[in-house]
Amino acid sequence: MRYSGKIEYAQERKIRARNTRLYRVLHLPIWIWVFFLAPGPLTFSLFAHGFTWANGAWLAAVLIGTGIAGWYGQLPGVEPRPYILRFDEDKPNPLYRKICYTFAWNAVLSFALLNGAGLAFAAFTGEWRMKEIYIYAYSPLCALILLLGLMGKLPRVGPSTKNEGTERRYFYGSVWAVTIAQTILLVVWKALPPNVGPTQQGSLIKLVVFVGTLTFMGLATWRGMLPRTRPILPGELMVSD
Repeated sequence: MRYSGKIEYAQERKIRARNTRLYRVLHLPIWIWVFFLAPGPLTFSLFAHGFTWANGAWLAAVLIGTGIAGWYGQLPGVEPRPYILRFDEDKPNPLYRKICYTFAWNAVLSFALLNGAGLAFAAFTGEWRMKEIYIYAYSPLCALILLLGLMGKLPRVGPSTKNEGTERRYFYGSVWAVTIAQTILLVVWKALPPNVGPTQQGSLIKLVVFVGTLTFMGLATWRGMLPRTRPILPGELMVSD
């Protein structure tokens, strides 16, 4: 399908030689959240039963790890200087970017797919099996995504940054779509009456809302209507995070 949405031109964007301290600090929580979500069953337990000592121990480990990486500028957006300056430059993709964006893809894809599968199962069978889905399906799915990242088959995870102007929109579009869909799903989950929410009908309503939001946000991403989702035509020096 021929793209007919909004675009940006690299030469029209402001060049940034350094990242400000505020910019770097604001990016750090993103990576804390990405790695905190990595153990899926533990995350499911957090939302199902509340914060436990296991969640606390893992959060402490993530804070220490991301803190050290951030101090040395080894997290995207937390570097003292932007790594990518030219969108069409065939520049080696650093290991820390490959690792971070691989785990970010895991956070985006795994939870959306498993939550959607759980809602679909409940909507069509009337049985709630979300716990079992996370216990048995999360690890294989996570392993597959990590393998794709290791092979450089995910956007922003390849050996080169040459296609950054296009790949960034896939990443940010997915983040926008999944984050907003999950948030709206949570609102609907809490808003449905107690006599409807746990029923098969309630699950169908949640499924329709979830899939509908993902579809709408996907179309908005395709049209370049969301922040950082427009293709950037290469040319002049430019920065990206």
